[in-house]
Amino acid sequence: MTTPAVSFEFFPPKTLEASFRLWDTVQTLAPLAPRFVSVTYGAGGTTRELTRDAVGTLNKHLGLPVAAHLTCVDASREETLAIAADFAKQGVREIVALRGDPPKGSTGFAPHPEGFANSCELISALAETGNFTIRVGAYPETHPEAASNMADIDWLKRKIDAGASEAITQFFFEADTFLRFRDRCAAAGITAPIIPGILPIENWTAARKFALSCGTHVPALLDDAFTKAARDGRSDLLAVAQGTELCSTLLDEGVDALHFYTLNRPELTRDICHALGLTPKAALRHVA
Repeated sequence: MTTPAVSFEFFPPKTLEASFRLWDTVQTLAPLAPRFVSVTYGAGGTTRELTRDAVGTLNKHLGLPVAAHLTCVDASREETLAIAADFAKQGVREIVALRGDPPKGSTGFAPHPEGFANSCELISALAETGNFTIRVGAYPETHPEAASNMADIDWLKRKIDAGASEAITQFFFEADTFLRFRDRCAAAGITAPIIPGILPIENWTAARKFALSCGTHVPALLDDAFTKAARDGRSDLLAVAQGTELCSTLLDEGVDALHFYTLNRPELTRDICHALGLTPKAALRHVA
């Protein structure tokens, strides 16, 4: 088993307490020398300013390679590209370009009258600037709004052709889910790297609920195991074991990079990385 390259996703803090949690998360994971860290954008663009502030802080003061999430939701083309230009001015050269989730309470995604109609339009516009490395989302299990899994793959190919250089998947619970998806993408002519998204299971009830809402298959054996582990106070042990086994299987099948959804709670991610053979390389570097 080879030692993988890793990257970590954070979300921007909304409170002072959450700011300390993000700081602790960065302090814990940065010594693992990630390829990059990404900062999310809330549903409906609700954390737009918070994302910009968090990205700027991580990039300027901590010296981490930061990928800013950017979506099409609730903003004109001019506004969206102005945000991208601001990122570039701050020295941020990586973007995760997404259509974005609609605001809570809405019936579905509706483009802004003067905005990008979809992620492909956003990717194309960002690529034209020449300022960014662009990553996009991918769905190893059919997106709830997609007609079929092949429709998902066709759309991913369009995003790559529009200018994206790499894709990061939604999380999944079984390695075969990703491996079958990777094979289908290769058969469709997609040659860009596809990085599996890994969710360390901090809270099984919440993870299960989110999985069901986005079409991720929940294995009955895993459901039963976490239910029993919760009763016995062994949830964290099971989470590390499950995450390590999932990642190890992927690495044995030729995967060389992993992207962890940390939920700003770094301990499980750190422990899984350590189990995979990643060790701290350096202390966190502060930039004046």
